[in-house]
Amino acid sequence: MAGMQMPAAPTPNPPRIGPPMLHTLALAPFVDALPLPETIRPTLQNGHRSVTLTMQEIHAKVHRDIPPTRMWSYGPAALGPLIEARSGEPLQIRWVNNLPTKHFLPVDCSLHGCGPGIPEVRTTAHLHGAKTASKDDGYPEDWFTPGHSRTCTYPLQQDATALWYHDHAMGLTRLNTYAGLFGMFLLRDHVEDALPLPSGKYEVPLILYDRDFATDGQLFYDVSGDPKSPWIPEFSADGILINGKIRPFFEVEPRLYRFRLLNTANSRFFLLSLSNGQPLTQIGTDQGLLASPVELKRLILGCAERADILIDFSQSAGQTLHLRTGSFDILEFRVAKQTAAPATLASIPKTLRSIERIPESAATTTRTLALYEYKDNAERPMVMLINRKHWHEPVTETPKLNSTEIWEFVNPTEDTHPMHLHLVRFQVLDRRTFYTTDYVSGKKTHFTAPASPPEPNELGWKDTVQCPPGTVTRIIVRFEGFTGKYLYHCHILEHESNDMMRPFEVIA
Repeated sequence: MAGMQMPAAPTPNPPRIGPPMLHTLALAPFVDALPLPETIRPTLQNGHRSVTLTMQEIHAKVHRDIPPTRMWSYGPAALGPLIEARSGEPLQIRWVNNLPTKHFLPVDCSLHGCGPGIPEVRTTAHLHGAKTASKDDGYPEDWFTPGHSRTCTYPLQQDATALWYHDHAMGLTRLNTYAGLFGMFLLRDHVEDALPLPSGKYEVPLILYDRDFATDGQLFYDVSGDPKSPWIPEFSADGILINGKIRPFFEVEPRLYRFRLLNTANSRFFLLSLSNGQPLTQIGTDQGLLASPVELKRLILGCAERADILIDFSQSAGQTLHLRTGSFDILEFRVAKQTAAPATLASIPKTLRSIERIPESAATTTRTLALYEYKDNAERPMVMLINRKHWHEPVTETPKLNSTEIWEFVNPTEDTHPMHLHLVRFQVLDRRTFYTTDYVSGKKTHFTAPASPPEPNELGWKDTVQCPPGTVTRIIVRFEGFTGKYLYHCHILEHESNDMMRPFEVIA
């Protein structure tokens, strides 16, 4: 976020175990044009607005100098299609599993939901950020195997925003997403329509993630070295991809652009800025537009978070500049000397959307959720838990439909955990640092500073929140729409799989 400290770096990977590795940092940068995903809009079928997405194995080039890479996708290209739909117009998506029956990445049979007698390739699709009935939410245990399909209904009774879809199969999310099972979903509404924002070819999706490759160009996902438990606690790779290409270039005109950013990486956070020092203008976050634009010198984008930003290239005609993470350039903007056509009336609005803050007094319950990491005798992480409970233990969070609650995430670990709640949107209340040693030893919580309000670019609606180490992060949530069983979890996918994920149930 705007003024937050950069999240603590994930624990370094253990030494690589496997084939000779491709050093992606040595590849020529900015030699491939930025691809754009195919945009698909619903069609009427039997009276329903419908889309069909087929999971399949493909081979695609991620860089000019690398052979085609085997990956999985929701379509024939490296990027799943971008679905564009309208708020208030229900959509049916038929998810078809045409994947092979054997996984090409290292499955850990010791993880919950994996093991003997359980198919190695399983999928269930989750539309991240959607307010959806439990049966259509992509519950991790509702998986289906190759040769089968499932049709889910999404009411889309929510504000315009950038959602995204990805696999959520129990014990396999980290591998299936790494293999390529993700895509973006743009929801439109009349409030957004009325704003003079860049549109058409001047509105560009940017999906950021990292990957490692063997010298033959194939995806590499590391393991622990223990064949009985190959899970590793985080995965951070040296190859940074945007829209399916390693460090691509994008030709732009000297005018205002809108970029829809999404972080689909397993564990990596991106610290984004422009190489010329020009600020980014953020106009939206996970669950839609902010109340007003926020100028940022840098933007921290955690796993699963989205950011809606504007960049004005009008003062950079004929120049080249870069989007970077930290000090590393990951996307080259080549600015033309003039616009291809007369500039439209696109501008940066002073106000965007009315957002009422939920008063703390509206909450009837406060839930304390502590995030723990357990290590073995060699100080290697073994398991991650919420309130010391595993996924399969009975539900302990049972909010009532239409009630408002405060959830406080207590983080005594050394990692920033991006916590995601299914079904709902929420607002960030504050963060407060505390003495972790006292907390872990069972003593009373001693805070080290007053509570800090959310950053200006966190004042919109969110569905994923960064919970820094040594900090209590509070959010306020209204449980609307549906009763049923859902889940909340850390969106570092390695943490989620073992076992920083818990069910909750909305009751009548």
